[in-house]
Amino acid sequence: MHDKPARTAAHLLVECLAAEGCKYVFSVPGEETMDVLDALAGTDRIRHVTTRHEQGAAFMADVHGRLTGRAAVAMATLGPGATNLVTGIADAYLDRAPMVAITGQASSDKLHKEAHQVVDIVRMFQPVTKWNTRVERVDAIPEIVRKAFRVATLEKPGPTHIELPENLAAMAPESGDRTQPIPPGRTYFPEPTDDAIAHAANLLAGSHRPIILAGNGVLRRHGSEALRALAKGLHVPVAATFMGKGAIDDRSHLSLMAVGLQARDHVMAGFDRADLVICVGYDLVEYAPSHWNPDGSKPIIHIDTQPAEIDTAYRPQVELVGAIDLTLERLLDAVLPRGVGGRSASERHAAKEIVVNADLRTALLADLVACESDQGFPIKPQRAIHELRRALGPHDIVVSDVGAHKVWVSRLYQAYEPNTVIISNGFAAMGISVPGAIAAKLVHPDRKVVALCGDGGFLMNSQELETAKRIGTNIVVVVWRDDGYGLIDWKQRNEFGRPFGVEFGNPDFVAYAQSFGIAGFRPTSADDLYPTLKRALEVDGPALVEVPIDYRENLRLTEHLGALAGMA
Repeated sequence: MHDKPARTAAHLLVECLAAEGCKYVFSVPGEETMDVLDALAGTDRIRHVTTRHEQGAAFMADVHGRLTGRAAVAMATLGPGATNLVTGIADAYLDRAPMVAITGQASSDKLHKEAHQVVDIVRMFQPVTKWNTRVERVDAIPEIVRKAFRVATLEKPGPTHIELPENLAAMAPESGDRTQPIPPGRTYFPEPTDDAIAHAANLLAGSHRPIILAGNGVLRRHGSEALRALAKGLHVPVAATFMGKGAIDDRSHLSLMAVGLQARDHVMAGFDRADLVICVGYDLVEYAPSHWNPDGSKPIIHIDTQPAEIDTAYRPQVELVGAIDLTLERLLDAVLPRGVGGRSASERHAAKEIVVNADLRTALLADLVACESDQGFPIKPQRAIHELRRALGPHDIVVSDVGAHKVWVSRLYQAYEPNTVIISNGFAAMGISVPGAIAAKLVHPDRKVVALCGDGGFLMNSQELETAKRIGTNIVVVVWRDDGYGLIDWKQRNEFGRPFGVEFGNPDFVAYAQSFGIAGFRPTSADDLYPTLKRALEVDGPALVEVPIDYRENLRLTEHLGALAGMA
């Protein structure tokens, strides 16, 4: 056993993490991170969660950041451990979630030549991080950690990365202020100028058919209450992106549910008719503006923490840049004394708009209503969504994976509160749901948490069931089973008339769950789904529900949306 100093650079790193308020480090242990792991073992301020794959660690940090606005750490060793983090880091990058990745590296005296498992991780991570660096001096660690967390959480948030060579991790830091953690400060957002608010107020007051497009930024910046007040005060309907679900209560008559299908849907009628689109916290990676503003002619008010991205289909008349909640409050105050503008030029006109919005909602919810008692087995997606919503409370959380089921949960699952439906739609990474649900349960142990996934996405990170069992996160994993990559099958049939390469076999998912010591369930009929979900949600421990799903509904939806396009 080598003699090591009582306080190493790894201890300093962990002290800096604790000073940042970091609560979790998710990692697969590795030889080049052993010093950091040993330092973590000596603190009770940070919980280390051992995962079964580095991608799972990255997804956990990703979803933790999205739910809290604070960065957790995903850590891996050098080489393959580090490269396994990339997908989760990229997801945090395009989904705008703060996280800090830490990777080990070989000794710095090996980095100028070919060496075992050594690749340039700093350069590899550069395109999918906001900032990253290698530690080259021990006394730089406090500044590096402070910058990593600061940059990760500044708007728009995202991942940063620190690489720590193993020889530096084992060194003793010098004494003095330079090797002490740097306390984090607080950044306050600016507010738009009075002229900018007045410009936006004039546009809104003069519009007849405005619509609000609410994105991920509304939830990230805690702007839901202010957005709901603006919509209610001015009688403006709201469509949310997939990642903006929960910005408005979908039970409200002003909610047009989610927009984001790369095809026409009922909600698009609201955009077709709109003479003003108020984009709040909207990120172009969520849903390209060419889908809802193809000729770039719609007048737009841009409300976000950052100026608008350049796009020929997204050319705002005015940009209100700053704190989203305060901006919405000021805009409401500026418009409210003037009534609801051109839309209320007559009471009949205002009443007509309310009827039109109600008709759009009715059309959107028709699929759910029609399938509430459908007896088909395998179960139709609409019925499966209806029963899941029925089984969960208003504040319970669904973490959706990526696949055909994401379309159905985005389109039909009603979100009542912010951050209760977590969907990756910036990077849209398969495999996120199980590790993401574990993170959600760590953040909200008092809520029910469901990972909703297809059989393809589930098996990409199903090994994290063991993590959930071991650390006591009582999540319910709902697997829609169709024995294939259903979304690609759907798209192939639409474009080429036939599927290819999308079928696969599956294990018995109930037996698979039980092999982890986890309760497994399978409904025997459509009517049995709701009581099966309730039983799973009441288990003291993780549980899995395998749901045979009828994805023939995918093509029926396409035919229906095609008919809508023909009517446009």
